Amino acid sequence: MGGTASYLQTSPEFFMKRMLASGVGDIYALGKAFRDDEQGSRHNPEFTLLEWYRVGWDEYQLITEVEALISEVFEMLNNSKITIERISYSDCFERALQFDPHTASLELLQATALDQGYTDWANETRANCLDLLFSEIIEPNLPSGLVSIYDYPACQAALAQTYEDRMGRLVSRRFEVFLNCVELANGYFELTDAQQQKERFSKDIKHRKQANKPAVTLDEKLDQAMQTGLPSCSGVALGVDRLLMQLCKVSSIDDVLAFPWSRC
Repeated sequence: MGGTASYLQTSPEFFMKRMLASGVGDIYALGKAFRDDEQGSRHNPEFTLLEWYRVGWDEYQLITEVEALISEVFEMLNNSKITIERISYSDCFERALQFDPHTASLELLQATALDQGYTDWANETRANCLDLLFSEIIEPNLPSGLVSIYDYPACQAALAQTYEDRMGRLVSRRFEVFLNCVELANGYFELTDAQQQKERFSKDIKHRKQANKPAVTLDEKLDQAMQTGLPSCSGVALGVDRLLMQLCKVSSIDDVLAFPWSRC
């Protein structure tokens, strides 16, 4: 590669969006993804990801398809029905912590993290505090069965569009799907504004530098494709190994992998 640093993909997302911008239409990919800093009972540095995009769909249409896919596979293998529920991100926090995550002050979020014993979170960002509180307090106490969480905070929009909800709050058109309290899928009503996406990338690069994380550069090929025009679409990535964990009723991802990290 002529001395240029190369990397394994963390997701096929950017490549698929370049294809969407070229006019390919609905598209899916099933293959390996790699994330070096993720390892544990639900994480392996190498894992299988199913990612797909529906042109002309919004996030709710895609949630319905994800629910249908997971419930059909679950019910076929378990010979029993599964409950399906949708809950807004705001309602999750209101039930568990009695405050609105969209309007709560950063000071309240940091103080709540401290109250949970995370003493080094006093200066963390809004997005990180919300992510911590969700993963530590909300996620383990979600209802059993299939649960879709929608309308995530604007600060966690990533590559999703944002909009003003009926209460006048700016939220992101992002969703996640959980099966028995385990996250399986993450999806967006995709951002199609090339300039706004470039600004988000630049902001992320700046935050990585401030956090002393490895430097990254703007993906110029994706940016060019976005300038050409990404069609209105929704996309989702589903962790196949985690789905297998739930279907096989095991608690460790190692149990559904031929060669988990510990055996490589």
